[in-house]
Amino acid sequence: MSDEKPEAKPGQPSDRRSDQSNDLPPAPVGSFASDNAAGVSPEVLEALVAANHGPALAYGDDDWTRRAEAAWQERFDAPVVALPCWGGTGANVVGIASVLRGWEGVIATDTAHVVVDECGALSRFAGTQVSTVPHHDGRLDPDDLEPFLHWQGSEHHVQPRVVSITQATEMGTLYTVDQIGEICDRAHSAGLLVHLDGARIANALVATGSDLPTMIRDTGVDVMTVGLTKDGAMYGETVVHLRPELAEHARFVRKQAGQLPSKARFVAAQVLALLTDDLWLRNARHANEMAQLLAGAVGGIDGVTTQGEPEVNAVFAQLPAAAIVPLQEWSFFWEWDLTQSLVRWMTSFATTPDDVERFAAGVDAILARHR
Repeated sequence: MSDEKPEAKPGQPSDRRSDQSNDLPPAPVGSFASDNAAGVSPEVLEALVAANHGPALAYGDDDWTRRAEAAWQERFDAPVVALPCWGGTGANVVGIASVLRGWEGVIATDTAHVVVDECGALSRFAGTQVSTVPHHDGRLDPDDLEPFLHWQGSEHHVQPRVVSITQATEMGTLYTVDQIGEICDRAHSAGLLVHLDGARIANALVATGSDLPTMIRDTGVDVMTVGLTKDGAMYGETVVHLRPELAEHARFVRKQAGQLPSKARFVAAQVLALLTDDLWLRNARHANEMAQLLAGAVGGIDGVTTQGEPEVNAVFAQLPAAAIVPLQEWSFFWEWDLTQSLVRWMTSFATTPDDVERFAAGVDAILARHR
């Protein structure tokens, strides 16, 4: 077998550096590719080590998992059912599939993670149809539901059942509390349920100054995925049913979907560590602040056009097309829409001001060659 590494395609992470990289500033230590690229909060690692002492029964029949559910009930101020899962895609499948029957479907925007970034998992594992509507800066509007309501009662059509929204959206935008409430009201008036993908819910909470009871419970969200992996956890997300009766089948769905962790205490220990002293919110606040710092640092660079002020921890920017690959080779990030030369830079709890300064210097240096 050859020891040579296959050459990475343009725009893909690699160890390659352009021939002109010698005179570039040093690349940042941290990554702006994704908040998933960050490591793990030290407090989480300590919690995992502590949970590793001695045995505990498997599949969630342990004290950590019970305490984690109690902690979520305290945060929501409601008798929620909280089920730990392995990851975000699986948790979305479990949450949505647990409230669907075979002839029922999902409505989401055309940019939703469940539509474009989960490899059709809902269709394969839940056997459901996901109907999409054009997004409005990443958001879904209550009026978008209307065409699908005409399908209700017709045996020839998939019956709309779940409206899935994301907070914060894939476009880095936010729903207001009132906007979530309006979607829930419209959905519930038609007999539909609302699922919220909260992969970055902590970022949304600190950005809006809201809390889980106000943003989720009181607006009428029925089931959600609470994401912590992007916020300092090692792995594991939680499906939360706001209405316990909706969780009747959820444990069976979780098992079938391969999302029941055998050693669930290690997911729960991370939840407890991040909820203690609101570490999850402090991490999210720092990530948001670093996005603001980054937007300010690159905003004055000739050739960079940022897409508004960051609402959470994402900076979207248009660059000269020829500069994108050289910049990725220097410090990798993902392109967002190459038809518009649009890229996305993500910050995290681990991003430092020095990372931002170095990245902005590199952007300036590389774009100077393409002006």
